[in-house]
Order: sequence, then C-alpha cells, then structure tokens
Amino acid sequence: MRFYAQTPARRSRQVLVDLVAVALIAAAVWGALAVGGAITLLAEPGRKVESSGDGLARELDRAGDAASDVPLVGDLLEKPLRSAADAGSGFADAGASFQETVGQVADVVTAALIVVPVLFVLLLWLPPRLLWVRRSSTLRRLAGAPGGADLLALRALTGPPGALDGLPVPPGGWADAWRRGDQRAITDLSAVALERAGLRP
Repeated sequence: MRFYAQTPARRSRQVLVDLVAVALIAAAVWGALAVGGAITLLAEPGRKVESSGDGLARELDRAGDAASDVPLVGDLLEKPLRSAADAGSGFADAGASFQETVGQVADVVTAALIVVPVLFVLLLWLPPRLLWVRRSSTLRRLAGAPGGADLLALRALTGPPGALDGLPVPPGGWADAWRRGDQRAITDLSAVALERAGLRP
C-alpha cells in the first residue's frame, strides 16, 4: 500500500495538502483551548465570592462561639451570628456553583470548537486521500495482472485527451492501435494511465 505518489509533482501536492490539513487541525485545537482558557477566566468572580463567603462564615462562626460565652444574653447574640454565618456559606456555595457552571461552559465550547473544525477538515481531506490510496493499489495490481496493461491503456484512452499530448501518435490513431493490440501503443497508454494517478510504470 502506497500513501504518496511516485511522481514528484503529485507527491508534492499530496504532502502540501497533508501539511495544510495538519496545520488547520493544530490551529483549531490551539484556538479552542485559547477560547476555553478565556472563558475560564470568567470564573474569577466566583472564586472571589467563594473565598469571601468562606472567610465571612468562619469569622461569624467564631463570633457566634464567642457570643455564646456571654452570660445571660449569649444565646440571643449567638443565633443571629450563626444565621449570618449560614448566609456566608450560602454565598460561598453560590460562588462555587458559578465556577462549576463556567467550567462546564468552557469545556463544552472548547470541545465544540475542536470537534466541528476538525471534522470539517477530515471530511474534506481524508476521503480523497483514502480514495487515492485505494485507486493506486488497484492500478498497481492491475499493472501486474495478465491483460492489465490493456485495461490501463483503455483507461488512458477514455481519460482527458490532453494526457496523450507529446506522445508520438501511432498510424491510425491511439484507439486503432489499441484495438489492433499494438504492444508499443498499449505500453505507452498504460504508462500514461499510471502517471496520471501519480505512479511510475
């Protein structure tokens, strides 16, 4: 199985297209990660709220502990402080929830920005490459099979007329030479069919 053509011009085009495809995929991944990182920065306020809420809840808990030691009115002082500490914990939970939401959004956007462009590039690039690999394998097998040269010659005859330019035309023309079984003409035509696919005879 051959992945690249044998003729320099076709092989150069294939390598160039492969490099462009890889570069586009790399750019898509890099861009998606950059966007995901930018979205993640939006979680910073949530981190601050969580940190502040946790700090406030700790301080109010300590104040509640201290207030509970005050004689006679300790219970009265402790209850509002504990309620305020719970509110601080609620702020911290809200900050944590905001960070989690931002993280999920960043993950979804990053995945979408990677998957969609990569699939698009693969759909444009991979089928033609796999088709060429399959076709070149078929042509190579055909070239070595009995009667394969005749079929390759017929392929060259039914292809673009310009592919035969520059070859000396046999008496009666190419089609007549092929019908007569002219081995020289058949060899030339099969070579044209192989070269058109980027293969050497």
